[in-house]
Amino acid sequence: MKKLFPVSLIILFVAVISGCSKQTETLEVATLNDYYPLTVGKTFLYRLDSTVLASFGSSLAVKSYLAKDSIESTFTDNQGRLSYRIFRFIRDTAGLKPWQPAATFVATPTQQTVEFVDNNLRFIKLHAPFTEGYAWKGHSYIDTKSLNTTVGYLDEWQYEYRNVGMASKILNTTFDNTVTVFQQDETTPPGPFDRNNYQQRNVGTEVYAKGVGLIYKEFLHWTWQITPPPAKYEDGSYGVKLQLLSHN
Repeated sequence: MKKLFPVSLIILFVAVISGCSKQTETLEVATLNDYYPLTVGKTFLYRLDSTVLASFGSSLAVKSYLAKDSIESTFTDNQGRLSYRIFRFIRDTAGLKPWQPAATFVATPTQQTVEFVDNNLRFIKLHAPFTEGYAWKGHSYIDTKSLNTTVGYLDEWQYEYRNVGMASKILNTTFDNTVTVFQQDETTPPGPFDRNNYQQRNVGTEVYAKGVGLIYKEFLHWTWQITPPPAKYEDGSYGVKLQLLSHN
């Protein structure tokens, strides 16, 4: 005698199988190339706000520019890896003066990371996988501990993914799918700024948009030194803020 199953159980079973199938079909794993696409000829136009020393170190000032980053060519680095040479040009925010060369960068994508060389310092900007809370040491290739280092303030920075896949608005443009790389936000010793006491401030955050690349960067480092007098910001105190205006 054949055993009959209730029709309701059969419908439930089919629905569960169908739901699992849909989840599997729509699962996407973001790649490094998704958030950091590299193509020769690609250009990015940013608003650049640069924090610099002013008044012989007694204060900080912000100077603003237009910055154009252009992926100019590829080459093979000394480890045999494909790398991209990026030129930066700057001019006044009104766009009245000609572009002037400002810096050269190198980006090297690997299966697990994107390395970025800036001013002879090699940063690990991105690291697979793109998972909320995933963390890595972004300055592993940088000498932060020797007696001769000038970038000891970069020591032990731990980069961390936040707001993975969330929308971000930069100036007047909203990007639907972005990832924030939190790098640092530290004041030593903690507390409000007091010109009578030593203090150091370090901030670092970058935001990348899927299919675009870097859309926002904020970096700030300053040290207020009270000895020897007069008190002032140390040489090497500086900051950079980039906000994407357009890209080709």
